[in-house]
Amino acid sequence: MLSLLTLPISLLVDRFFGEPKRYHPLVGFGKLAERIEALLNRGSEKISKGIIAWMIVVVPLVLIVYILDQLLGGWWMSILCGYLAIGWQSLRQHGQWVEHALLQGDLIEARAKLGWIVSRDTSQLNEAEISRGGIESLLENGSDAIFAPLFWLAVGGAPAVVLYRLCNTLDAMWGYRNERFEAFGKFAARMDDLLNIIPARLTALSYGLAGNFKGAMLAWKAQAGHWYSPNAGVVMASGAGALGLSLGGNAIYHGKLKQRPTLGSGHAPTAIDLSRALKLIDHSVYIWGAIALIFASLRLL
Repeated sequence: MLSLLTLPISLLVDRFFGEPKRYHPLVGFGKLAERIEALLNRGSEKISKGIIAWMIVVVPLVLIVYILDQLLGGWWMSILCGYLAIGWQSLRQHGQWVEHALLQGDLIEARAKLGWIVSRDTSQLNEAEISRGGIESLLENGSDAIFAPLFWLAVGGAPAVVLYRLCNTLDAMWGYRNERFEAFGKFAARMDDLLNIIPARLTALSYGLAGNFKGAMLAWKAQAGHWYSPNAGVVMASGAGALGLSLGGNAIYHGKLKQRPTLGSGHAPTAIDLSRALKLIDHSVYIWGAIALIFASLRLL
C-alpha cells in the first residue's frame, strides 16, 4: 500500500515546494555528464564511447540508490527520489510565465521564457508560434517530467525512478541528431526511448481521458506514427486532439528548418490555450493520483 501512496505524496510535495532552489542533484549530475562527454566524445568509435559514458554516469548512481534503499530506505526514500524526479510545479510555472508574457503583449519576454523550455529558435516567433511551441513543450514534458517518473516510481520505487530521470536527462543532453552527438548520444537516446514506451502511451491515454477522448484517440491513431520521435509523437498527437488544436508544423532548430507534420486538428493555438494545456496536464495528474489512492485502498481491504 505504501508503495502506491508514494505517488500522490510525491506529487503533493512537488506541487507545494517545487524544485529545490539550490543543490538539486540533477545539476551536479549534469556537470558530471558534461565532463565525461568532453573526455570521451572525440576521435572514432563514438557509439561505443557513448555506451561507456552512459554506464559510467548512470550505473554507479543507481546502484548507490539501490543499496541505500535496501539498507536505510523504504517509503520515505521513494518519496524523496520521486519528489526530485517529478517536475509538475516547475512545468506549470514555465507555462504560466510564457502565457503571462503573451497576455501582456510582451513578445520579447514571451520568446525569452519559451526559450527556457524548447530547443528551437524563438527569436522571430509571433504569438501563435510562441503559443504552439509552449503547448507542444508542455504536452511532451508532461510525459517526461511527470507521468514517466510516476510510472517508474510505481514499478520499482526509488532506484527505478532515479534510473529513469538520469536516462531522460542524458537524452536531453546527448540525444541530439547533429555532428557532435549523432553517434555518441545514440545509446542514451535509445535507452530513453525504451524507458518511455509504456509511460508515453499511458500519458496519451490520460490526455484523452482528461480532454476530448475521441479527438485524442483519432489523432493518436492517424498522426503519431508520422512524428520523428516514437514516444513524443504519441503524446503530442493525443494532447493536440484532446485540446482540439492544430500543433506541429515546421520549426527552426539550430538555424535549420525542420520539416514536421501537423498534429491534431482545429484552430491554431493562442495564449489562452496555454492555460487549457496546463489544465489538461493537471487533470491527468489528478487521474493518476486518484488511481493510486484507489488501488492503495483496495489493498487494505
